[in-house]
Amino acid sequence: MRKLFTSESVSEGHPDKVCDQISDAVLDAHLALDPNAHVACETLVTTNFCLLAGEVKASGEVDYIKLAKDTIKDIGYTLPEIGFHFEKNDYQIRLHAQSVDIDSGVISHEGAGDQGMMFGFACNETRALMPYPVHLSHRLLERLSEARRNGEIEWARPDAKSQVTVEYENGKPVGISEILMSVHHSEDAGNGTMEEEIRAKVVSPVLETFVPYLEWSGHFLYNPAGRFVIGGPDGDTGLTGRKIIVDTYGGMGRHGGGAFSGKDSTKVDRSAAYMARYIAKNIVASGVADRCEIQLAYAIGRSEPVSVRVDTFGTERVGNVSDIEKAVKEIFPLKPYEIISSLGLRKPIFRKTAAFGHFGRIPGEDGSFSWEKTDRAEELASRLLK
Repeated sequence: MRKLFTSESVSEGHPDKVCDQISDAVLDAHLALDPNAHVACETLVTTNFCLLAGEVKASGEVDYIKLAKDTIKDIGYTLPEIGFHFEKNDYQIRLHAQSVDIDSGVISHEGAGDQGMMFGFACNETRALMPYPVHLSHRLLERLSEARRNGEIEWARPDAKSQVTVEYENGKPVGISEILMSVHHSEDAGNGTMEEEIRAKVVSPVLETFVPYLEWSGHFLYNPAGRFVIGGPDGDTGLTGRKIIVDTYGGMGRHGGGAFSGKDSTKVDRSAAYMARYIAKNIVASGVADRCEIQLAYAIGRSEPVSVRVDTFGTERVGNVSDIEKAVKEIFPLKPYEIISSLGLRKPIFRKTAAFGHFGRIPGEDGSFSWEKTDRAEELASRLLK
């Protein structure tokens, strides 16, 4: 049986991703001064406007307006004709102290900063142990960003979207049905010329690198609505945390609902989601299963998870999935403060997570994260594959 699955990604210049990066830049700035900082920063952007709001408990002073300006400039909003310019924007700051009730519950019990359930997912479709549709969507926009920044594609502006549809047969990827890209562009660029350049300088290199053995149908939609001259926050309001499926598994795995960016790791929305990915990836890397989804759930102020669930979708190579669940509980640290310590989540590493996916970076390559390591795979294999 053949089925299609589609996932999307958005570039670092997409309005929501601008907000995610500013919020995580605020978090990194505080962690650089105070590793125990508690931060929950939300950002809103629209035409010539940027608002930061939320709660902070930290030592040291951060220049929030300079931080927002520098982030926007680095993304590429530097042209005066675009209605969102790092120097011309109106910046407003509404950050205040964290609730003492939340703070006391978290500190006194070393517990979770909020209730909630988090999911992690991995599958053996790609070297990164990610689903092909979202993995390719991210890689297309990474390549576009590189080409825009180094001048290969001079007409490209920071805002862009990608979408990839992969054909599956009996659960295995067998081909690429369609690729869609929409790219913010200069006034004088024509769709025909742009499409040719995107095919040659973005799509072809990515397919050659990441899926040389998957056949692409050749179906390509480029800027299907026509002109995309008005883009970025000038064309669409952005908010932190609105791209949670782009941030995770492109819809292939479930999501608990909580966003990541702007939150320090006492918020299990972030830290437990990273740990769940780490567990799922190690299970797949070990050969114990071809696909794995982990669910963790927590109560505010409590350190032990409320529940731990393992789903291997019938791909497991052990007699009982409960054996995998038992191993997970014994091998992996699941208390919030243990997760923070084991994954090194008090460091200023989060700005770079806020574009092109929090998951799927290759360990050992630039941009890899601690939760992407597969250093527990051998232990899982020796314990479960007897």
